[in-house]
This record gives sequence, C-alpha cells and structure tokens, in this order.
Amino acid sequence: MQLAAIYLHYHILMENLGVKNPTADLTRLGFNKITAYWNEEPAVLIQKTLQKGQGKLNNTGALVVKTGKFTGRSPQDRYIVKDKQTAELVDWGKINKAYCPEKFAALREKVIAYLDNRWEMYVRDAYAGANPDYRLKVRVIAEFPWQSLFANNMFLRPSKTEIENFEPDWTVISVPTFMADVVADETRQSNFAIINFSTKEILIGGTAYTGEIKKGIFSALNFILPTQHDVLPMHCSANVGNENGDTSLFFGLSGTGKTTLSTDPNRKLIGDDEHGWSADSVFNFEGGCYAKCIDLSAEKEPQIYNAIKFGALLENVIFKAHSSEIDYEDISITPNTRVSYPIHHIDNIMPDSMGKPPKNIFFLTFDAFGVLPPISKLNTEQAMYHFVSGYTAKVAGTEVGINEPKAAFSACFGAPFLPLHPFDYAKMLGERLETYPEINVWLVNTGLNGSGKRMKLAYTRAMITAALNGDLNDVDYQTEPTFELAIPTTCPNVPANLLNPANSWPTEAAYETAAKKLSALFDKNYEQFNKKKTSTPSSDNPLATNGMHPITEDELKELTM
Repeated sequence: MQLAAIYLHYHILMENLGVKNPTADLTRLGFNKITAYWNEEPAVLIQKTLQKGQGKLNNTGALVVKTGKFTGRSPQDRYIVKDKQTAELVDWGKINKAYCPEKFAALREKVIAYLDNRWEMYVRDAYAGANPDYRLKVRVIAEFPWQSLFANNMFLRPSKTEIENFEPDWTVISVPTFMADVVADETRQSNFAIINFSTKEILIGGTAYTGEIKKGIFSALNFILPTQHDVLPMHCSANVGNENGDTSLFFGLSGTGKTTLSTDPNRKLIGDDEHGWSADSVFNFEGGCYAKCIDLSAEKEPQIYNAIKFGALLENVIFKAHSSEIDYEDISITPNTRVSYPIHHIDNIMPDSMGKPPKNIFFLTFDAFGVLPPISKLNTEQAMYHFVSGYTAKVAGTEVGINEPKAAFSACFGAPFLPLHPFDYAKMLGERLETYPEINVWLVNTGLNGSGKRMKLAYTRAMITAALNGDLNDVDYQTEPTFELAIPTTCPNVPANLLNPANSWPTEAAYETAAKKLSALFDKNYEQFNKKKTSTPSSDNPLATNGMHPITEDELKELTM
C-alpha cells in the first residue's frame, strides 16, 4: 500500500491538477455554472476519487470503487428514441424499448440542470474504433472522477494535438445520482440508459455501473456501422498470429472461455470484447479491457491478473481482512466483479489494435447437455444459424433454482446490444463467408460430455491450435446426425475417442435422446425470428432452414417437460 501511495503522489507531482480546457464550450449543451475538468490524467482522477472518499487503492496500486445499487447493466431500463431515423430500422421489442423524442428532450434538460448545479463534472474526449475510417469521436461527461478514469481506460485515447481540435460526434452524459421520475419521465424505474441517434447522445442516470457507458457506445456502433458503412460489428475477442499475421475471432457468452482461449503467447491481442469487420480489416472498438474478476488468479489468467496495477479500476471487489489485497473469490457484493484497464497493461498486443480479415472464426459454447462435439466445422449456412442462435447453457447447481442444464441463447452472441434485427448481422456474416470461402468457422464446445465431465482446457487449447495451424484442413470428417455437424476424426494431442460426443454416452440411444432435446430447444428459440420482420427487406430470413431435423409440437412438449 505504501509503494502504491508513493507511486500515486509521484504521478500527481507530474500533472497540473485541475487544468481546464480553455477552448471548450459546453454552453450549447445547456451547462452554464458547473466547473468542468477536461481530460485529466489517470493520476489526477485517482487522487480526486481518494479525496472524495469514493475509492481506495489496493496493494498493486489499482483504484477500488463500489458502484452502489447496480453492479451490472439493467437491460430492461435501456431505451432508444423512436423517430424518423430509427422507426423503420430498429428491431423494437423487449431489448430495444422505444422512447419518445419529446420525453427525451425534457429528461435531458432535467439531467443537465441537475448536473449544472453540482460541484463539478469530468469530461473525457476519446475515440471508439481503431480504424480511422470508421471511428467515432466520443465525449463522455461524467459526475464522478472514477467514471472518467473508466472512459480513459476503455476508449481509445487521442493525442494531445488531436484533443486540441476535438469536436465530438457523440456525447455521453452519465449522472449516477440523478433519479428519473417514473411517472413524469415515463421510465420503468428511476435508472435509465437512453440512446438518441438523431441528437447523437446517450443519457444515463440512476446507475453508477460503468458498463452502461461502454455498452451504450457499442450499441450505437451496432446501428451506425451496418447501416452507413457496411461494417459488421461483433461482440467477440480477436487476436493475430505472431508469425503469419492471421486474424482469428472468438465469439462466446459468459463462461465459455472467450477471454482465456483468445489469450495466447503465440498470438497478439487485438481486443477482448468489441470489434468491427470492414472490407480490409478487423479493428478493436476499444482502447482497453473490462474483465471479470471472479476467482481471478495469477495461475489461471496471468495477463489479467498482472494488468491490475496503477491506472486500473476495480469494481465491487472485497479486500481480504486487515489487508489491501483483493479476495477475488469473495462475491458478497456481486459475482460480476470487474476490472477495467488500458490495453497497454497487457503484453503482446497489436499496437494499432487492427488486423486483417479473419482466417478462423470460433463460436464458443458451454454445452451442459453433453451433446455438441468439442470441435466441429461449420458451412456458411450453419455458421449463420449458430451465429443467430448464440447458444450456451448453465450447469445445474450454478444458480438458485437451476436443477438441470438450462439452455441460454443470445442472438449474435450479444443480443442486448443489437438495435437491428439479428438477421441483418447474420446476413453480413454470410456475405463475407461466401466472398471469402477460405475462412474456417468452428463450433467449439468447452462444456460437458455425456459423462458430465468438462472438456479439459489443455485439449480445447490443442484443438484451437490445430485449427489455427491448418492441421484439421486435410483430416477425415464424420457427420453428427442430429445437428449435421462435421467432426474431425483425428486432432493432434487430443484422444480420438473424445472428438465424437456420442462416445461419452452409455448408449447411442441415450445420446440421440439428449441430442434431440437440445435440437428442439434450438428450434424453439429460432421461432422468435420467423415471427418478426427484419430491419431491411433484403434480410428477410437469410436462413431458410436450420440444418436440423424438423420436430413436431407434440415432440417439443414431451422433450422439454
């Protein structure tokens, strides 16, 4: 702790505390009285957080804060303003809830007036998108200094010269202590996150969870890039081979191993969460990482563990008793403990956060039913189908009330952040796969087999490595009958009997029953897409069939009871 404090004060001496941007003018937004601190260095923001009693330093110098009532995003309280620009394009429903333009204007005025009467605010100018052809200039106006530190960590940092002439494309205003009036403001609760594509603003109130800032801009990019630039936005990690420079993408929901498997000493990290795929590049949207900390250790995830140092921001973690050391196993506040840090806290990264279009794409799933193969190769139609499905499963006993495996689906592996219909994104993926048939798409099950045992991480890594090295290009394949997946019969450093999931079941009939049940759950999830119109006429159901055997309604009821 003493070393961290010395390090902090050294940095403070190097900075000009409280310097304002003399050319900035926030009056057009309605601010008139408040003191605005512009683009402060991390050391200054950390010092201010400590002075306000809003955080503490841990033994490695990272800042530790609590986000209060909300320790995660609140998807039911996220809205998009419905107007001429969005009315026909947005996929309205439970995920994309419509908000009235007039109500937004009134609420925005109240938020700004509230913040204008506070003591101070923190302004951060940043970029979203490493490719300069498609990046957004983002201005984040925050109530707390540690929110500005988060923005500094997570977005791309302009040079001092670029900041001098910075004019934002988008503005985020985040005021955690402002509470909406649910009657007057027509919100579900006192917290809210509202995106306005016409005014290019994101309004956040009633919650201090920093992920709302990050995912607000990600949602904006998920609308802008496909509709205006033919760029496919993706909720995935990406890396590049040290020697060949080949790019790989890793899609997967929480718990599937996306972060772990994309961390490879033989490959440079582009980014861990949000990327765009243009005609000639894969590029990171962000300038940092926002990693989960639950059960974090130097042995399991050394890069993340070692990145937690001065400048990093830990959220909702617990100190060990009488210590400044973090107990990463303690989830008494939330299982969603998090750390944000700039990407340069990690070794072996792509300096420009960009790579070529991908050579390999991995869809990671934790199949708790023990049905899907540990690795299988997908054709274009299957890739689009599994992309739209975004499947994983929860294991019995992991959550209260879950007594048997439970399927979870999130379209395109990021449904909460998709303003457009999922078919719009799937169509873009399919077009790229048809244009570049040399791209390999793999479905990787990091979950269980028929005996209830999880696939060993060493074997999963060996399969990923084999796919990356081209060792699976010329081997024989067999077809799994229910999902019609192509399974390699051999893979270096993996026992051959593990490759076909049926081998792990006591009988073939038992496997077929389980496979048919999972297939039914896929079909049931897919029904929602056939009932809804897509955002653009050209993307009407690009998946005429899912490649699975049809199942009757009676069979579905029997299998899912």
